[in-house]
Order: sequence, then C-alpha cells, then structure tokens
Amino acid sequence: MNPRNLAALSNSIFASLQVAGTSNELGFAENPGARECLLLIDGMGSELIKQYGAQFPIFNELKSLPNLGSHFPSTTATNLSSLGTGAPPGVHGMLGYTVRVPRSGEPGRLLNSLKWDERVDPVIWQKVPTLFERATAQGIVVSHIAAKRYEGSGFTQAALRGAKYLGANQIAEIIENTVAAMQPAPAFSYVYINHLDAAGHDDGVGSEKWLLALSIVAELITGLRDRLPKGTRLWVTADHGMINVGEKIILGQDNELMQSVTLVGGEPRARHIYVKNGAIGETVSIWREFLGSKAEVLSRDEAISANLFGRVTSIDSSERMGDLIAIAKGEAILIDPSRIKEESKMVGHHGGLEAAEVDIPLFSHQN
Repeated sequence: MNPRNLAALSNSIFASLQVAGTSNELGFAENPGARECLLLIDGMGSELIKQYGAQFPIFNELKSLPNLGSHFPSTTATNLSSLGTGAPPGVHGMLGYTVRVPRSGEPGRLLNSLKWDERVDPVIWQKVPTLFERATAQGIVVSHIAAKRYEGSGFTQAALRGAKYLGANQIAEIIENTVAAMQPAPAFSYVYINHLDAAGHDDGVGSEKWLLALSIVAELITGLRDRLPKGTRLWVTADHGMINVGEKIILGQDNELMQSVTLVGGEPRARHIYVKNGAIGETVSIWREFLGSKAEVLSRDEAISANLFGRVTSIDSSERMGDLIAIAKGEAILIDPSRIKEESKMVGHHGGLEAAEVDIPLFSHQN
C-alpha cells in the first residue's frame, strides 16, 4: 500500500499546526500563517483529472504534488475515517461500506457505515480519538463544512467528531462558511462535497452529469483559492477514484459461490463475505476457482498477513472483517444477490485496487 495516503496527509497537516503526537510524514514546509484548509472531493481520482481536468483551468493553476494512494477498500467510509483519525483501517476498524456487527446473532446484521444503525454507539465502534478532537483540545479552531444532512450522523460522530460543524448545501454557502471559519489562527477546516461521486455512481465517469459535477468542483476550488484569508494553505484531494462497470457477476447465480455463505458485506468492488463455521477453506477455493482472474480472493488470515488494512489489525477489526475478502479486478463487479436491482443500476464503482480507484491527486495553494 502507498505510504502516501490520507492518514499520512492529515498527520502531516496537523503536525504543521503542532498537534501533539502527530508526525510530518509527507514532509510539508511550515506554514507561518497557521491556517490549514483541506478540501476533499469524493470520487476525484488522479486518472480522471488527467483525462478531464484540462477543461477546467483551476487544476493547472494549483500546485500539483505527488499522488496519494487510497487505503483499502477504496471507499468513502474507510478513507474518511483514516483522514479523521490519522490511523490506517486496521486500527480504526471502519473496514468498508458494510461489515458485520460482531455478536449480532446468526447470520448477524450488517452495519452500513454511511447510513448507520442506532443500536451501535459510534464512539464505541470507532474508539480512536480523532485528530479534530486532539487539535481542538490544544486550542486550534477546527471546523467541518459539509452538507447539512451529515451533521450528527453516526458516521460523522465515529470518524470526524471534534470539529464545529458548519452545514452548507450550496457552493456559495460552503465558501462563505469556510472563509469565516479560517479567520482566526491557528485554524483547520475540513471541507467535503460528494457531487462528483454521486454523478459517477448514477451516470458514470465522463457522462454529462459527471462533467457538470466536475465543473461545480472547479467552481468551489476556485472560490476557496480566491477568498481564503492570507496565511491559509489550501489542500485539495480525494478519497478514491472510480471506474465504469464492465462485467456484472451476480454471486450465486448459476454457480456454487453462495452455498456456505451466510452474509454478504462490503460493496461490489470489495466484498466482505461471511461463511458457515468450518467452511472458510472450502469456500475460498470455490471462489478462487470460479472467479479466476476476475477477482482476488483472500481469507481473513491472508488479508491480515498481507497488511491489506495496514500493518496493524486490532481485535475489533479482525472480528468485523469478512471470513474472506473478494476484490474485483478490471471492470467487474460482484453483485449481492439480495441487492441486484440497486447494485446493477450503478454505472460508476470503486472499492478495489485498480489504479483508477486507488490513485488520488493532491494539490496545494498558499494564500
């Protein structure tokens, strides 16, 4: 896995603000203005910017830094948790879009990290103190600017707690809130929009809807660059990229894949698969034989040994992880037979390990 990732990015930014216990892993220069603004564009992969970014001048006007790499899986819940905590997935335990809640019965129930479940306490589920909490405790003004619907959500409480939430739904309001939040120093603002990711899921990368969303992204970046107060360093990055679907593989349709499976988690590019006791070895063999070069299939132990979720895997993470992990390759997706309609209609997908999903850009601008 690329050591230049979102955990390293947030650690480095907060290290420049002298937050205790952080390290400047990416070697950023000191910012005397002590104002740091991080804009995260959901779904804006490096390959997509190479292909389409020239249509929008702002991408050539910012300083382009070496790419970052998405944590696995290359999905929002996992990567925003790494950004918020400064820790890899194996430590913070947010291992994908959906994972099984340990000790929730048989076959158990899935926790959807973005929609949450009121039976699960987000602070207990994700125990690692966030960098937002740690910075706030040191007197840094920490703000979170995003859509109003995310305020107070289970995911926000788990992964991004500790900031003052400034809800904003329109681009102009996002810019106004961010400019206001960055007036004091030292200050940090985290800004998030998901327009591009939503358009990619709906109509696909490169579609008219997706290009319109990219134009909105360009408008936001330009507005922040032009209006943030002097002494502000603006960072622009993403959580993952995206591919347009090619082959659709329905799990268990005309094959043996589901014969010992009790629960299907994750998402179509990165599946957590839970199986009956004693059937893991046999199930891994069946999946490998059937999927061949279309997916990489690892048992839980193999995934941990391969540092798939980072060099350290907590007990919580191990208990939540699938008995096997199936990672789609190329442009294939692995469809949950109970969610055929929802998963089949999506054009854009992410979660796997292809370069288009994993390589994410990093831009900066000093005001």
